[in-house]
Amino acid sequence: MNRLKYFFLVTDIGFIIYWFITIFHMIPPEYLFKDYQNPILVAWNWSFLPLDLLISLTGFLSLYLYSKQKHIWKQFAFLSLILTFCSGLQALVFWTIRLDFDMSWWIPNLYLLVYPCFFFKGIWRECGWYETNMR
Repeated sequence: MNRLKYFFLVTDIGFIIYWFITIFHMIPPEYLFKDYQNPILVAWNWSFLPLDLLISLTGFLSLYLYSKQKHIWKQFAFLSLILTFCSGLQALVFWTIRLDFDMSWWIPNLYLLVYPCFFFKGIWRECGWYETNMR
């Protein structure tokens, strides 16, 4: 959990900040994604709100449970990592279908897709599922 907690903090706080600035329209127009005002794209973007908040909730809950030495922190951490991976993957697939390769949107979503991959196996083992399911 030593390195993972920093990724959780950056990611979970980042999601809250992103949605805060999105709600209050604080992103400068030149940084908005292509066709940002299109109602379908607005709905697509807002469809990530529940997922992103669930990622933050499970990440923060995992950190809290870890600090209280509750072993269930591992399951919440694993869930948070899976949801984070899915959030990044879904966004990148969308941008790929649109052939929109704006790095200001790709880099954060690549981060969401890639960083969990470095922790899946370790958390899987921590949960005790690895040995059970590898026999």
